[in-house]
Amino acid sequence: MKVLKDFYSSAADLALMQGKGGLGVGLKEQMREVALPTYRGNQDSSTGIFGMLEVVLSDFARLETETSTAEAMQQSAYDKMMDETNEDVAVKDTEMNHKTNQKDQANENINSFKKNLEMTQNELDKAMDYYAKLKAECVDTGLSYEERKRMREEEIVSLQEALQMLNGEDLA
Repeated sequence: MKVLKDFYSSAADLALMQGKGGLGVGLKEQMREVALPTYRGNQDSSTGIFGMLEVVLSDFARLETETSTAEAMQQSAYDKMMDETNEDVAVKDTEMNHKTNQKDQANENINSFKKNLEMTQNELDKAMDYYAKLKAECVDTGLSYEERKRMREEEIVSLQEALQMLNGEDLA
């Protein structure tokens, strides 16, 4: 803008000097055609160009402000989202570690319970075998009640005789 203003201001000064010399309009046109390489620009529309450049400059300033504001808002939203995401990841990592520990503890408990179940089952099997052996001896002797009563009475008599002998009494 400075370069253009300098250009048009110096060209305007030159045009004013030529106009004071009393040159006619036709002569100005001839001089412009002759001095084409030293053309000083269209002085009448220079304010229109500057006006347009000022509008473009203000548009660029407005666009830069809007873009900077939008970028700042987007950066803020991104930072907030990243903070929330990082927090969420940390929470989920903690939960995953906690649940992994719970799973490991549950597996240890299962293994311990399986060992206890196996030991208890072995004890139960041994107790059932012993019960079957005792049951065979106690319940199913193949003798009737009278025979068992007679045998018990004979055993009681023989034990009483043994007690008398041990006490030194005579068996009369």
